[in-house]
Amino acid sequence: DLIVKNYKEQLLNFVFRFLGNQEEAEDVVQETFLRVFRNRSAYRRVAKFSTWIYTIAGNLARTELRRRRRRRFFSISDMGVQDKDYEISDDVLNPESQADGALKDEIIHAEIARLSPKFREVILLRDVQELSYEEVSKILRVPLGTVKSRVNRARLRLQKHLQHLLDKDK
Repeated sequence: DLIVKNYKEQLLNFVFRFLGNQEEAEDVVQETFLRVFRNRSAYRRVAKFSTWIYTIAGNLARTELRRRRRRRFFSISDMGVQDKDYEISDDVLNPESQADGALKDEIIHAEIARLSPKFREVILLRDVQELSYEEVSKILRVPLGTVKSRVNRARLRLQKHLQHLLDKDK
């Protein structure tokens, strides 16, 4: 119960943003918790627990993406933002700037979803989930330099596609 309480929202946010589908994300996160429970004796305190659980969730999400590709089924509606994962309230904001912020959030989410899986995954883990480069490296089982390179390339691609938002804010 404590593990689910501590990790459910973070994992749902990560997997949803990776897959772009709320129901699939919920299924993957549920399967993650089942595997954590079933394999609890396999956990070694060599790595942080969060690294282990994110590794399991990431592997299951990648498997789901491969399954999706094999089915050769793609729905535009699956890429839409169905429900916000979080709500940040600020009484100082007026409704117009709140609406503008929500629109920008949707645009940013759509651009992240357009990234290739290897770039999307590092951006979600590093910038959205705010994990360290070292944790991302362990989760993805790739060298630290590869993680840094992918984050940099993903950020550059996002910056290129989101430049109009930056220009508008000036």
